[in-house]
Amino acid sequence: QVQLVESGGGLVQAGGVLRLSCAASGSIDSFNMAWYRQAPGKQRELVAIITSGGNTNYVDSVKGRFSISRDNAKNTVYLQMNSLKPEDTAVYYCNANFRGTAMIYWGKGTLVTVSS
Repeated sequence: QVQLVESGGGLVQAGGVLRLSCAASGSIDSFNMAWYRQAPGKQRELVAIITSGGNTNYVDSVKGRFSISRDNAKNTVYLQMNSLKPEDTAVYYCNANFRGTAMIYWGKGTLVTVSS
């Protein structure tokens, strides 16, 4: 079992930056790791993913602004968020998927609020 704890959320102005962290209770070496977000009144969406092999993908709306990375030695995944926009406001959730299987783990989320 893997427990995930997000941190780094907060209130920032448009154009600001935040770095989210997702700390896992154990090794994440064999997991695809991802960040999702859910804004008020909207469905949860995939923001960024980094596979166990280091491949990354992003939703179009954050390309060029967000960067996902992993530090397996620290059992931690990061989401660097630059040039934040009000539409980035959401609860951000960390996700771990064991080798693309149905074994999925979620963190409890961290709130990011971007003011106009």
